[in-house]
Amino acid sequence: MARVVLVINGPNLNLLGAREPAQYGNVTLGQIERDLTQSAAALGLRVQFAQSNHEGSLIDRVHAARTDGTDFILINAGGLTHTSVALRDALAAVAIPFVEVHISNVYRRERFRHRSLLSDLAVGSIVGLGTVGYGLALQFAATYAPPAG
Repeated sequence: MARVVLVINGPNLNLLGAREPAQYGNVTLGQIERDLTQSAAALGLRVQFAQSNHEGSLIDRVHAARTDGTDFILINAGGLTHTSVALRDALAAVAIPFVEVHISNVYRRERFRHRSLLSDLAVGSIVGLGTVGYGLALQFAATYAPPAG
């Protein structure tokens, strides 16, 4: 059975392609999802997608991942990265390994974006490589094996 990777996108990421193209580029979320679906098939993975502008919906989806066969999570929590203790707690509670992805280089932006409430729980973070970061995270998920012990 193929490993299942859940790709979670937070607030405002549904506007990719139209939202601040100088910062986020012209690729839409739909294009990212199509590319990841094709890449996942080539890697022997299955992908599922979730996007919401509502913190509680994202938390509910993370909770569902605990029992729905999800093996790995890729998450771009958007602005919730810097503010949501509740989303952090959900990720900690389900204990599914995840990679944090950010399209823009948050360290070249406003100071409040320099702090992630998720990164110390993440297996790794991909920051500032544009939408290519999603594909790199998926490649990593395909090879990830949890540490022994």
